[in-house]
Parts: sequence; structure tokens; C-alpha cells
Amino acid sequence: MKNRFFCGLGTLLVLTLAGCGGEATKEVVEIPGYTIEQFYDNEAIGGGVFNADETKLLVTSNVSGIYNVYEIDLTTGEKTQVTNSEEESFFSIDYVPGTEGDILYSADKGGDENDHIYLRKADGTTEDLTPGEQEKSGFFRWSEDKSAFYYISNVRDPRFFDLYRMNIADWSSEMVYQNNENLSVSQMSWDEQTLALSKSITREETKVFLYDLASKEMTEISDPAEPAVYSAASFTRDGKAFLYMSDAGAEFSYVMRYDLESGESTTHFATDWDVMYTAESETGKYQVVGINEDGKTTLKITDAEGNPVAFPDMGDGSIASINISDSENLARLTVSSSKSPSNLFLYNFETKEVKQLTNTLNAEINGDHLVAAEVVRYPSFDGLDIPAIYYKPQQATADNKVPALVWVHGGPGGQSRVGFNQLIQYLVNHGYAVLAVNNRGSSGYGKTFFAGDDRNHGDKDLQDCIYGKKYLQSLDYIDADKIGIIGGSYGGYMTMAAMTFTPDEFKVGVNLFGVTNWIRTLRSIPPYWEAARQALYREMGDPNTEDSTRLYGNSPLFHAHQVKNPVMVLQGANDPRVLQIESDEIVQAVEANGVPVKYIVFPDEGHGFVKKENQITGYKGILEFLNQHLKGAEAATASM
Repeated sequence: MKNRFFCGLGTLLVLTLAGCGGEATKEVVEIPGYTIEQFYDNEAIGGGVFNADETKLLVTSNVSGIYNVYEIDLTTGEKTQVTNSEEESFFSIDYVPGTEGDILYSADKGGDENDHIYLRKADGTTEDLTPGEQEKSGFFRWSEDKSAFYYISNVRDPRFFDLYRMNIADWSSEMVYQNNENLSVSQMSWDEQTLALSKSITREETKVFLYDLASKEMTEISDPAEPAVYSAASFTRDGKAFLYMSDAGAEFSYVMRYDLESGESTTHFATDWDVMYTAESETGKYQVVGINEDGKTTLKITDAEGNPVAFPDMGDGSIASINISDSENLARLTVSSSKSPSNLFLYNFETKEVKQLTNTLNAEINGDHLVAAEVVRYPSFDGLDIPAIYYKPQQATADNKVPALVWVHGGPGGQSRVGFNQLIQYLVNHGYAVLAVNNRGSSGYGKTFFAGDDRNHGDKDLQDCIYGKKYLQSLDYIDADKIGIIGGSYGGYMTMAAMTFTPDEFKVGVNLFGVTNWIRTLRSIPPYWEAARQALYREMGDPNTEDSTRLYGNSPLFHAHQVKNPVMVLQGANDPRVLQIESDEIVQAVEANGVPVKYIVFPDEGHGFVKKENQITGYKGILEFLNQHLKGAEAATASM
């Protein structure tokens, strides 16, 4: 789908006052308005597993236009493309042990989310190892002797994921655990004899069990007397304990240690934020804890005795994730920043040397021209503090007021976090302030806050967004009459809820693949969500019961006649979560009001857009739409 809009270069005049003989001088600095093509010539890179001799990293990158698999030589830093897909995105898994360059990768078709595991041999030939037509599979872990790998698959029953073991000698597989009780396989002990299984009850309650594969005995680790969120973390390398996380009796999740011999649980690690994960290196020499600290990931790394391991100062970036090599001499660090896409670094534990392996920001973009994300808080209608990630355009002043957007994350239960977002930086670079709200119901701020929108969607959470708009209006450099709302998935729902239920609040709405008919969406969720279906129904409502009345009332489609202001909708035709008909119908309904609507459908995308060509087309269209309907016709003409 072509789009005629092209963003030209603008300039920003920054005045710097410097003392010189008692008089002030003015220095004019020009800052370009970068094009969407320049922003999407940045590189998104992920993964990073070591090969056997720890001379290379296997990574995923979209530098080709869609995601492919690459190798990075750790000595030279040279990156070599391994797969050459031009249609589907390929995501790296790992090297195949005992081979010379064979790898595993995963891919779906057109965003349908039916991921398969593929083998690519060093000679370039490939094989689909999980070829079921509607099969969804996921790599789990290698066996300890590296002769096989474990994976989960719903090929037996599309509702449930069973655990399989695939031998790499002949690529034959056998079922290890048949999931008949709607559980999720979370972890496996290092001796491969015990599984950690989880069961979703509600968003605020999950259970964890240990299952002995030999005896078939199931032991509940979560406390039945204190319902809470319990989740598996890891088994310790010494085989003595199982680590799990819980928020029982607390606002934030912490790590518990279950002694496998005595059956006693004790607190292992706790802090003032949610613990996201904990893991050990190959022999247990190092322990890593990931913490969700006010919208960004912080790591706590200790040695086997619990002593902190010093890591280098990464400047404006933070270490978002780490992979420690099997030798425990090296670590791959993923460093994130709000002003640059994530980069990979190599850290040597012995020499303390840090080596940057990637430079993902387009060389045509000066990072100083981008803006750092700021964590802010504002009171909502009932006085509750709402956390948000804020981006202020450099050109914004009291004399040069700028329009603004309230950005709403996906979910429900997601979180806007400090980190690089190309679309946000693109919009901010072109003069739009962006407030990424974490409305009640968002994760990361305690379980009371997380439960704040249960069965109340489109009401209190929407008010949090409206009060985000009021916060923006309190800033003297914001044009109070030019504030819109934008979001994807659940954020797209919130966008349409705002445009229908409170039609006078926001001047425009940009809906990326958002739910508009909760009854249809909840009835058509993919079968592989079965383990979480009842939890989702408890949070949102069961569309097959009297809850349907409330769900009807919360669905923007049935109130679209109230929409007054321009709307833009973007949708992937293969989206299995929010079907295209959701967007088709809301567009038709709003158009019936005589309200301007811009609609873009990508035939080769699913729930989110991963191909650069589509991202460029869609996001360039968003700026065109905003310039025309929010900033004003003059801005739109100047940008052509």
C-alpha cells in the first residue's frame, strides 16, 4: 500500500546564552526533522547466544528489512547474514550442539503466530521440524548431554501445549509430558526429572506445581491458603532448591526458595519493585536478578557467595538483559536507552574489558537530536498517582507551543517503559509531545494498581488517560487545544473508547489493531490461549454469560455513532488476536458519521508490524494524519 506523504527536513532553533564580557550571545543550532525512512534505517537487534567455542554470537536483526538470523564474530565485530528470508521474519534460537554451524530458528507465516521450529544446516538447507499445519511450537531448552532439545507444541490439541523431546541425531521426537489439565510448562530441573508447571486462575492468582516425570506425582508449591501470583523462576544448579516468585502478602513480587528435600520455602530476594526473573550461570558461579524498576530493567548480579559483581558504567544506557557463556568467562550485554535502539556489548569477567559489538542508530541521525524519556507522575480523577513516560520535543517552549499525544500501551496489563521507540521518537522529532501513560491496570506498580481496572475497562483506566491530557494541558509549552490519543492492541481499544465514550476530549485518535467489539474478540481468541482463557474472562468478563451486557456497553463499535473527531486505523490482515473485521466495522461505522477516517490494512502482517516497508508506510501515514488533523493544515502542507 503506497502513501504519498513524505516528511521533509525542518529546523529547530536552539538559543544558548553564554556569558562574554558581561553580555549574552546567542548560538543557533540547527536540528533536522528526520524522515521516517531515516528512523527505520535504524537496526533492531535481539538475542545473542554464544557458539561452542565462544567466538561468535547468534542474533536476530531486521537490517535486511525484515528479521533474519546473523552471526557476529566476537574478535572482529563483523556481522554475517545466515538466513536470507524476504517474506517471513526469522528469529534465532541457538546453535545445534556438535555441529559446524547448524542452527535452529523460529518463524510463522504472515504474522499468524503459528510459530514453527526450523533447522538450518551449514550447507544452507532447511527443514521444518514442527510441520503441523496449525501447530504452534516453542523451543524450551537443551538436554544436559546436548543430544536433544525440549520444546512445547499444541499439535495434539490446539488448546494445550505438551512437552516433547527431539533427538538431534535423527530429529525424531517423543512426548515427555501430556498436558491434560490446562497447565503451562515453565521450567525443568537440570537432571530433567522434574517440571515446574503453572496454572492461571485470574490475573491476580496463579498457582505453581512441581511434577515428577517418573512417579507422576504433583506437588503444589504455591500456598493454597494465600492466593497470589506465583511463577516459576529456576532450579538451582546444585539440585537442592527450586526458586519461584510470588507477591503473596506484598505489593511487589519477590523470590522464594523451596528446599527440595525439606519442602520448606524461605524468602530468597526481595526489593521495592517487581522481580522479573532470576537465573544462574552454567555452574552457578553467577546469579542474575532482573528487576522492573519504575519502567526500566535493572540487573543485580552476584557471585555464588552472594557478593555483588561489579559491572561497567554504561553511561546513558542500562543493561536490560545478559547471557553468560558456558565458560562463565564472557557475557553478552543488551544495553538499552530511550535515545538509541538496543546495542549488544561483550563483557569479559576476567579482564573487565567491555567491547561494543553493534551500533544500531542510523549514522544519519544524531542522538543528541533525540529526546530522553522522563518518568513523571500526575494525579487522576480520584487522586491516584499515575506513572507515565514522557517525551518533550526540543522545540517546545512557552512561545512555541506544540501539540501532544496521550500514548496507551497494549495489554490489558502491559506497561510503557523507558527504552527506544522509533515511532515515538519520530513523532517527537516532528514536534509532538508524547505522554505514554501507565493507567491503572498496568503492570510494574504493585498488585493493587494492577487490579485497578478489572471489569472496569473503558472507565477508570480511560479517566487516567483523560487526566493525562489534563496534565499535558498544565504545561505552558503544550497547545492545550491540540491533544490526541494513540495506542496499539489494548491501547487501540482505549483510543476508540476515548473517541466514542468521551468524544469531546481528544481532537484525533490513532488506533493500531485495537479491540472494538469485546464480545467477538473474547469469543474468538486463539485456541492456544486456553490456559489463560478463564483468567481473561474473570478480568474482562465472559462473553457467553450475562457479562455480555457489560461487554456490549464497553465496546466502541456499538457506540461509534458518537465519534466526532478524525480517526486513523491500522490493521494486519492476519492478526489472530484482533481480527481485521474489528477494524473494518469501526471504520465503516465512523465513516457513516461523516467523520474523516484514514484506514491502512497490511495483507502480510499480524498483531503488530514487523516489516520495515510496512512500518515506514504506516507510521509515515500517522504523521501525515496528525499534521493534517491535529497540528493543522499549514503544518501538513509544509511537510509535503
